[in-house]
Amino acid sequence: MVVTAVPAAVLVVPDTSANVISAAVRALGLGDGQVAGLLRATGLALPALLLTVPLAAVAARRFRAGSVLTTGTLVLLGGLGAVRFASAVPLAGTIRAAQGVGAGLMLPASLVLVWERGSRALSALWAGVLAGALLAAMPVVLHAVPLPAAGTSAADWRAALAPLPWPASAAAVAAVVCLAARGRGPSPLPVLRRTERSQLVLPLLPAAGFAFLAVVAAYGWSPGARIVVALFALAALLGLALIGSRDATAGSPFGCAVVMVATGLLTYPVAGPLAGLAAVGAHARGDAAGVPLAPFAGACAAAVAGALASVWIAARAGGRAAVLAGYGLMLAALPAGAAGVAGLAGGAQGRWTLPVLLVPLGLGAGLALAASLRDAKPGAALFGLSLCFPAVLTGQLLALSLQAARLQRARPVSEAGQLAALTGGYRTWLVAAGAATLLLAAVTTRLTVGRPAKPSTPARTSQRPHSSETAAEAGVEDGAQASAQASPRTFADAAPASLMVPQQAPPPESQTLPRVAEQVAEQVAEQVPERAPGAEGAAEPSGG
Repeated sequence: MVVTAVPAAVLVVPDTSANVISAAVRALGLGDGQVAGLLRATGLALPALLLTVPLAAVAARRFRAGSVLTTGTLVLLGGLGAVRFASAVPLAGTIRAAQGVGAGLMLPASLVLVWERGSRALSALWAGVLAGALLAAMPVVLHAVPLPAAGTSAADWRAALAPLPWPASAAAVAAVVCLAARGRGPSPLPVLRRTERSQLVLPLLPAAGFAFLAVVAAYGWSPGARIVVALFALAALLGLALIGSRDATAGSPFGCAVVMVATGLLTYPVAGPLAGLAAVGAHARGDAAGVPLAPFAGACAAAVAGALASVWIAARAGGRAAVLAGYGLMLAALPAGAAGVAGLAGGAQGRWTLPVLLVPLGLGAGLALAASLRDAKPGAALFGLSLCFPAVLTGQLLALSLQAARLQRARPVSEAGQLAALTGGYRTWLVAAGAATLLLAAVTTRLTVGRPAKPSTPARTSQRPHSSETAAEAGVEDGAQASAQASPRTFADAAPASLMVPQQAPPPESQTLPRVAEQVAEQVAEQVPERAPGAEGAAEPSGG
């Protein structure tokens, strides 16, 4: 389930409509002023996903997570199957939004199902697959929808709306199998409380505002204005992560919320533009192979390996050390990538740049994310997931705005000049991402100092039934407990107040039973009135 549901959901995020824009304009009869509207509509999947995740997190905790996962998979399949009916811009936007909603339902449900198993290795695998999918999503989709050759256009522009439908089909089969194997027994997780529900929906309104601004500003605002919006969004996400980290419900021993923000900011927004540069460079050289998939596949494998290694590292060095080691790997990857990214236009240097940047980045992201989930409660993990995809949108807006600013200043007229300007903007983004990594690592370090890890698996004796328990059953149980507490069980409960021993703490082991009896006898004697002197003689009859 983990290796099918998470990649199928993440593959909804990339938007490659720009590669088929000429075919879309011809098929839909769009004018020059309507192209931006089409690109805005086809980019609705990520905003819809990040708005769905908080609500789906509540649903996965309130209802059966397997049912929520199956529902999300069906919605995603419906959105992918409806692509053939996309004959107008509003329909294309609706289809992409439906795909985002389905993916947003699948991710929290898969996380809850993993938490129900109570396995650290399985939760680490989930974290590694999420980080790896964020790194590999864009190059995989670009390979399926490549840039058309010079003088040609795509055969069908709607291929960009559903480039890879088979991962969703595999996820549907896995969801049905998981639902059948899970059965209808109660969830082993604690019942959803009001405080946890409030924390899970906390990111909803800020994320909605940011998603609206990102959609509006994507093609109508200047690059500088978009950068300001992204910086405000990053500050808001960091504030939400700090608030949630101090909460008993959404907090975790190793800063899960902050690490989720770092994962969203440094995976897809770094790998996606890099894949775009590799595709443009291959197109400029006339290379029909397009984006090289091997470096991105290596980054995905490194993310999974780092996540699984976190189980061993955290058990010996501690979860905090594993998280900081992951930050260190990501921080080391960014300057190396910034130094070598200029060679992407061609030559051996460009081919080596991809693995030098991506492999340590994936290794660090998987290690840090999996270690931060160690001993986290379900509410803390879901709260962090609610911040991950707003961070993806924030990083994407920053990276593309920096590239657009460089293009605006350079105004290149050739394809080689455009590639050089895009590369320069990407290098600036890597420097900014390195500064953000330092900030997030410092915040995580501050949050995890002096905070002991607490096991997240509740004791079986303290578990409550799942939320499907009826109110009548709860009332009967409470009534039985109340009557049991009210019924007298010992002689002391039914004795008069004058004969009762005051309720005190349990006596130490050295206090024996005769001593307790002696105290009771002394209190009873104090309650019996003493007779006056000579009373016995007055009671006897007089002689004679």
